[in-house]
Amino acid sequence: MHAQPAPAPPAGLPRESPARVCLVGTGGFGERHLANIRRLEEEGGVRLVAAVDRRADSGGALGPDVPLFDDLEELRVAGLEVDVVVVSTPIDTHFELARTALRLGADVLLEKPPVANLDQFARLLEVAEETGGLVQVGFQSIGSHALEAVDRLLDGGEIGRLRAVGATGLWSRDTGYFTRSPWAGRRRIGDVDVVDGVVTNPLAHAVMTALHIAGARTAEDVAQLRTELYRANAIESDDTSVVQVRTVAGIPVTCALTLCAAEQQDPFITIDGTQGQAVLHYTRDELTVSGPEGTRTVTTGRTNLLENLIDARRHGTALLCPLAATGAFMRVLDAVRTAPDPVPIAAEHVRWHEEGGTRRAVLPGIEDWAARAVRAQSGFTGLDAPWAAPAAAGERLVVAGHEVARVRPGDGIAPTSSPRPFLHPVRTLGGVTVTDQQPLDHVWHLGVSTALQDVDGLNFWGGRTYTREAQRYVWREDHGRVLQVAAHHAGDRLDEELAWTGPDGAAVLTEERRWTFRPVHEHAWELGLRFRLSPAGDHPVRLGSPGSNGRAGGGYGGFFWRLPACTGADVFTADAAGEQAVHGSTSPWLAFSAEFAGRPATLVLRRGDDSADPWFVRHAGYPGVGLALAWDAPVTTTTDRPVEREVRVLVVDGRLDTPRVEALLGDAARGRTA
Repeated sequence: MHAQPAPAPPAGLPRESPARVCLVGTGGFGERHLANIRRLEEEGGVRLVAAVDRRADSGGALGPDVPLFDDLEELRVAGLEVDVVVVSTPIDTHFELARTALRLGADVLLEKPPVANLDQFARLLEVAEETGGLVQVGFQSIGSHALEAVDRLLDGGEIGRLRAVGATGLWSRDTGYFTRSPWAGRRRIGDVDVVDGVVTNPLAHAVMTALHIAGARTAEDVAQLRTELYRANAIESDDTSVVQVRTVAGIPVTCALTLCAAEQQDPFITIDGTQGQAVLHYTRDELTVSGPEGTRTVTTGRTNLLENLIDARRHGTALLCPLAATGAFMRVLDAVRTAPDPVPIAAEHVRWHEEGGTRRAVLPGIEDWAARAVRAQSGFTGLDAPWAAPAAAGERLVVAGHEVARVRPGDGIAPTSSPRPFLHPVRTLGGVTVTDQQPLDHVWHLGVSTALQDVDGLNFWGGRTYTREAQRYVWREDHGRVLQVAAHHAGDRLDEELAWTGPDGAAVLTEERRWTFRPVHEHAWELGLRFRLSPAGDHPVRLGSPGSNGRAGGGYGGFFWRLPACTGADVFTADAAGEQAVHGSTSPWLAFSAEFAGRPATLVLRRGDDSADPWFVRHAGYPGVGLALAWDAPVTTTTDRPVEREVRVLVVDGRLDTPRVEALLGDAARGRTA
């Protein structure tokens, strides 16, 4: 664990005498601090000599021997000396109380979050430097010995190189939680910053622990930061949010947090490596490690932060959570503070549960959306959650007065998912959605798009790369990006010019893409795609796949359509049925018919050219179909002979069998429309 050394104890300090402690704020979480202080008193480590609380009834639990003051100034005037001040008060009071305590000559245990804005943070650091006082911030999870275990597994390479860190918090709070105090659920009171909210208060430990593991301790450790804030409750602050951070070392940190889960769960941190994963349930100090050698779980203890502060005073022990090491968290808090007000979630997306006189908001499906956000390193908007702010969209494809598809530019897609323009959502004329994006099983699957896993050794598909040398999938820093250079929409046609660029930004391929869309029947429309891939320079470019690199049956790449979860699926061609029978076949057409969210729909795919690219089909593991450009051998594109392909897809309401498929294909070929 990378803790900050404390200054040497002042000369003449009685090293082993009990530290004289003052507790500021005896109610709420202060009751836990009081219990901890009493425990340490019994062990002889501290002595509670004073408390500060303006509430008239706050002295009952203190006993007759502990004087109660209205404020720290009153304590000073009384001439009472203290060694440690524990601050457990509303967020907006932290700065003044901590500053006053330091100037009284005391060290401070400051409840999280430390202060309400970055200016206060910088000023408090200055006061600590001037006075020589210690400030420990009460992120109790940072005392967990499981963090030392995380350091060891990363240093030892047990899960490979650190790739990403995520925090998932699925809590449930009733409306009483937001009325328990004047500051609860508030962003500010008058001109005073309060900055309450799921990110900065109830699940702040999740954010802090994730940042700590990613190596983001100081404010300077944060390179990029983005927040996405929502609220289902009638409050000022956020109750459902995503925070995305990229550290200066390039590690992405994604925190997906809510107070509107169906059932409360223990929060956890996901630590993704290039060869495995670890999951830390920090509230129970439990670390589960899954790597090449199997899965193991360890449960550790933790060091109490007040005890650690006392040890730092006496022996110069390193503080576990010094104020300076919360700078990255303060960057997050300040981003929340300065962000626009949280977006209200529309009432139709919220379910209210009433039980025992309590009432709480539930966001149906938030557990899945949070999991997707962390794994995809995305916000709720980018994932197209139904209640989220709308994502940036390009052109809209309209057939017979119905919007049937949107072009998504690929903004917000993680670099390791090979960002690229794609169509999503794609719908039938009856409104059935037949695409998915960034599903949990493959977060790099993006609706309908053109993608390849091997373009002269660069990955434009996303995820791990299958290599001939390793004969397996491996994480590499080889992901490219496809950028829209130009677009022209005219009637039932959309033309795009695209640049395929490598990790260094250099162009590798140029793509000319044409989408067409037209009605075929009152319950069917046709989507056409024609694309041409040419080298960006003078040299030939090799286009490959896992199949061309030695993975049998894994020749995916080229045109790909990711379907959403479905039931009762039938996948068939004119002469075969079932995933195994049609996968890798070269039948003229392929149909995928299923129930999507309880509504029937069918896709009928056919080639629009004379290529013999096999069909790539998945059903049992996940639903997806495509045409394999490089099934078991690479294809080379040159300036003289660019690679061109065309595919046409009938998007149909209802289930179809073979005779109806062939009849509809005949209508489409003859150009019949409704």
